[in-house]
Amino acid sequence: MSSVAADTSRPFAGLASVSVPEDIPVEGDITVPVADSSSSFGGGRDDDELSTLDEPVKETILRDLRAVAKKFVHVLYPKQSSELLRDWDLWGPLLLCVTLALLLQGGAAAAQPGDQGGPQFAEVFVIVWFGSIIITLNSKLLGGTISFFQSLCVLGYCILPLTAAMVVCRLVLLGGAGAVSFAVRLAVVAPSFGWSTFASTAFLAGSQPPKRKGLVVYPVFLFYFVIGWMILTFSPAQ
Repeated sequence: MSSVAADTSRPFAGLASVSVPEDIPVEGDITVPVADSSSSFGGGRDDDELSTLDEPVKETILRDLRAVAKKFVHVLYPKQSSELLRDWDLWGPLLLCVTLALLLQGGAAAAQPGDQGGPQFAEVFVIVWFGSIIITLNSKLLGGTISFFQSLCVLGYCILPLTAAMVVCRLVLLGGAGAVSFAVRLAVVAPSFGWSTFASTAFLAGSQPPKRKGLVVYPVFLFYFVIGWMILTFSPAQ
């Protein structure tokens, strides 16, 4: 019992006899390993592209803008590509969402006394982001292999055709709101809605189970339909 008591009173007494062999290095290395181009997903990047700590701020901004513009091109020319999913970002969706919200300001629904269009701006943000989150969760629950932010990236970038349609509709409404104006806006919004739906499903289809693709496409259809309906029914305040 006395030996047990001595051991418990000095729990670290045995560490005094521990020594590190001379052939084992004790210093560490904090160098970040650079991924090999042959092992990275989709081809990878070289060492210079990964080392961005010393590059000018202007070059960093221009590189990000070029990446966003390249994703816009992928939306306009949708195909089975992993680039939009691999190098995901939320700058493009945020830019499109803000642009669409600004274009929807000043509608007849916001022409009440003291109303400056704030609720419409918030409404667009809620519909775009909350709708994208719901679609992403639905995709994950159905067994999709795409990540959360990858899905948000695709759904946000694919609003580009509808945002362009909103720009055209605002120009058409400068000539007045009548039957001819509505027909022209319908002819612009309908193809844009179809293009957004087609582009998003082209990127998301490969990550869904084959027997459940319809359950994933239907919420996407409703998501872009609501945005397209907001654009089509928009009328400027008198």
